[in-house]
Amino acid sequence: MPISTSDKPFKERIDLSKEDKFMQKAVEKSQDVQWEKREGSRERIGNWEQWRELGEQIRQHTITHLDYYLEQFSDNVAKRGGHVFFAETAEDASDYIKQVIEQKNSQKIVKAKSMVTEEIGMNEMIRELSHIEFFESDLAEFILQEDDWDAPSHIVFPDIHKNRQQIRQVFHDKLGYEGDDNPQRMARFVRGILRQHFLEADIGITGCNFAIANSGQVNLVTNEGNADLVESIPKTQIVVMGMERIVPNIEDAEVLDNLLARSAVGQDLTTYITFAGPKLPDESDGPEDFHVVIVDNGRSKVLGTEFQSILQCIRCGACLNVCPVYRHIGGHGYGSIYPGPVGAILSPIIGGYDEFKELPFASSLCGACTDTCPVKIPLHQLLIEHRRVMTDEKKMMHGFQDVQMRAIALGTAKPFLFKSALKVAHAGLGVLASKDPVAAINFSTNGVIKKGPGLIKGWTDVRDLPRPVKEKDNFRSWFKEREKQRGDKHDTDS
Repeated sequence: MPISTSDKPFKERIDLSKEDKFMQKAVEKSQDVQWEKREGSRERIGNWEQWRELGEQIRQHTITHLDYYLEQFSDNVAKRGGHVFFAETAEDASDYIKQVIEQKNSQKIVKAKSMVTEEIGMNEMIRELSHIEFFESDLAEFILQEDDWDAPSHIVFPDIHKNRQQIRQVFHDKLGYEGDDNPQRMARFVRGILRQHFLEADIGITGCNFAIANSGQVNLVTNEGNADLVESIPKTQIVVMGMERIVPNIEDAEVLDNLLARSAVGQDLTTYITFAGPKLPDESDGPEDFHVVIVDNGRSKVLGTEFQSILQCIRCGACLNVCPVYRHIGGHGYGSIYPGPVGAILSPIIGGYDEFKELPFASSLCGACTDTCPVKIPLHQLLIEHRRVMTDEKKMMHGFQDVQMRAIALGTAKPFLFKSALKVAHAGLGVLASKDPVAAINFSTNGVIKKGPGLIKGWTDVRDLPRPVKEKDNFRSWFKEREKQRGDKHDTDS
């Protein structure tokens, strides 16, 4: 399945991520830096919560009337001389793009960063066409391409898991680069390579940040300017967009561009904001043949459901930049091109629960993602809804883990069983406890459980779990004795 980035089981992916200490440090640093930049840019715009509410209203209105705006956009693209193809599945989208490539007898294609092209498996399809030269033009994506098409690990910063020494080695081995690992010199080296590809390409492929319904234009938001070259130099342009990436007019796009820039990279305004379409008679550049592929691929099935609000997403990646789970496992741990909280919601919708059933549980439900989302998607609530669907409707979570949860529920719901458990907890878990010279400072002489069984194993693998105290020393006994002493004192005073 194109959306999947790994054939390894979830547990194995997590174990590999936990061993990748560089990745963890890189993500940690990026999250901290982005926090400062993001909050600073949001503060400078003023009334940030009102901006969020406006963004939410625009997105909700558009999604509610999606059929109307898609038809309006399609008609306006056609009026400008372009072509629109509605793709129900990823295969439909990829097949149409292949058809255009073959009709144009294309020899070289350049592409700007686009998550939805990864989603539909377009890259793999083009790479199988042996006569085609195909190049990513976004610097980070170009690095991943040269590193044997390594999978992206972030929506906005796809190569966040690599350092400059690793990147320098890739350029040396694959491109003959002999310079040092100075980022500016490496970027200049790549620019020299890509400029020639831009000039020679006969097809340019881009994603779409927002499609403008009432004008038939495509709004591209970039920092490197590569998307502008991709859409303006080749004679043919193919735009690939999710069906939800549409706004009624340019004024709404300007609001969302402001929200996107501040949330994605912490800038007041992204370096390049472009509104593009087919080349007009009085224009000197731009595509002569313009195609827009509008991808459904499971999106329409969430319309009118509890998951509809995920279609509001503007792909800023802010939720990844505050997520404590992403901070520890990075993007590759999710096994999807869409990582982080948004990926944990989107991946089961697009790829199915069988493939991504673990992702909704890869969350602490702290709500930081919901708090930072610029269009106010209730992300953590959608994760809970996924869990409910899998447990109650699809009956997927009924293995040994479910047996344990039911046993715990029964024990905590019945006072007799709960009190009985308190009586034996200290002795019963004693066999698992060990004395830890550091932990013992906090946990007195009871010790800690280092290798817990069943459900608590995930906790004890990375944290200390104190052994339960004896019944006579627990809180309930202490509180009961305290109340008794207060009662005795009151009787004496009386």
